[in-house]
Amino acid sequence: MNLQLDGHTQLLCLLGHPVSHSISPKMHNESFSKLGLNMAYLAFDTTPEKLPDMLHGLKAQNFLGCNLTMPLKTAVIPYLDELSQAAKLSQSVNTILHKDGRLIGHTTDGIGYMDSLTDQDFHVIGEHMTILGAGGAATSIITEAALQGVKKIYVMKRQNASYPQTVAFAEMITRETNCEVIVRDQNDPDALKASIADSLLLTNATNVGMEEDSRSLIPPEFLRKDLLVSDIIYHPEMTTLLKDAKEAGARYMNGKYMLLFQGAAAFQIWTGEKMPISYIKETCFS
Repeated sequence: MNLQLDGHTQLLCLLGHPVSHSISPKMHNESFSKLGLNMAYLAFDTTPEKLPDMLHGLKAQNFLGCNLTMPLKTAVIPYLDELSQAAKLSQSVNTILHKDGRLIGHTTDGIGYMDSLTDQDFHVIGEHMTILGAGGAATSIITEAALQGVKKIYVMKRQNASYPQTVAFAEMITRETNCEVIVRDQNDPDALKASIADSLLLTNATNVGMEEDSRSLIPPEFLRKDLLVSDIIYHPEMTTLLKDAKEAGARYMNGKYMLLFQGAAAFQIWTGEKMPISYIKETCFS
């Protein structure tokens, strides 16, 4: 990587908490260097409380845009001037383009996730899947999976204050697509077992499994050899869920290629250029 920074360098960044583990800065900066683009990508640890000030600062400093990760993907929406169609449907934003003084929100998590499945030869169109969680990444994945032709999606969600909101979201996606989206109580073992048994793909879209919470939400006996198991977490590379999937003889993948392909989609929104995927796989993901 050989970035030459000057007074014309366009700046981008990642906002979220935590962000110190993220490989997004390396991925984007390597891409800028490879394509000869005068751009640089930074990472700023940002809590929801600090988000309004951060966005104001990014506009004032004329940043080209930013990515957002947990816990900001839904919290950011009230501060944006415009949303893409996918962002409106999913009520999730992970990419912002700053254009003509306006902040335009996009979501690339869903397309990144679906592209990562294809890249790893996971074929789920016309099939059923179970997804754990209903946060920003989850709703983006659900929306894109439904739009692309997944037939049925079971959403396993804790019965907390936002449960009715998730049910309303599921009903809306069911109406707007050819996919049936069903919300079930994540803490009901019978519902969880039945959903997984009826699915080809199981996806963890919660932060359970990261180093500060290394549990798995799935009893190992619910896993089977013909199940595809994915985790959107990429640090650590092998969560407890993926270790259990390996032990069960199932095919599995972590979230590193979702990160790659969602990043590629964001890269194209900002630059109009295609990310050099093969080069980034070699330099950042090998």
